Amino acid sequence: MVKSQNPVYLLIGQDSLSKDVKIKGIKEEFLSSDTADFNLDVLYGPDLNLKGLQEKLLSLPLKATRRIVIIRQADELKPQIKDFLSAYVKKPYPSVLLIVDIERFSPKDSFAAGIAPYAQVSRFKESGRLDAFMLGRQIDAGRPGYALATLHQLLSNGEKPERILGGLRHAVEAARVSGPQARRRLKALLVCDTDIKTGKLRPDFALERLVVKLCASVKRF
Repeated sequence: MVKSQNPVYLLIGQDSLSKDVKIKGIKEEFLSSDTADFNLDVLYGPDLNLKGLQEKLLSLPLKATRRIVIIRQADELKPQIKDFLSAYVKKPYPSVLLIVDIERFSPKDSFAAGIAPYAQVSRFKESGRLDAFMLGRQIDAGRPGYALATLHQLLSNGEKPERILGGLRHAVEAARVSGPQARRRLKALLVCDTDIKTGKLRPDFALERLVVKLCASVKRF
């Protein structure tokens, strides 16, 4: 059985807004406003290395009893880090609250299934429909790995590149982003459209490059 004081949280689902509300509540419960910036680390699965994670987990709280380490996009962690976390959650450091954020859960996923018995699990909505709007949401979340996987699946399903591009254009417009970020996004869309229409790049290559550029334009926080 999981002990209630176990300082590991597993968040599952694609409802990023509800996840953020959950995380905000955890931060408000365990971190004081004057030291929160020093006792909070937000890490991203694709960029994370084992040494960096271990350093964050070993860091002591500053003028507080707890620190919080959040791992977003944990689905994309390297196998070595997944193995480390699978062992770590069985005996976590009591001064560190570890929040592991994944998008989908499957009993066949040994990583998520292995963590769940040792964590406080919260499940959120998982989108079942695969379309350009889901792709847009993953881009807005700054998740290139998920976004590229979705793009490839859409193309494999026979979705036409021009429809995908149109959906992304709609998503960018709906995001209501302004200033330099908006201009970068619109320019990337225009370049992709031109590359496809002129045959400069294969449509799939052009869309891959667009997705990477759009994800890079998202500010992480």
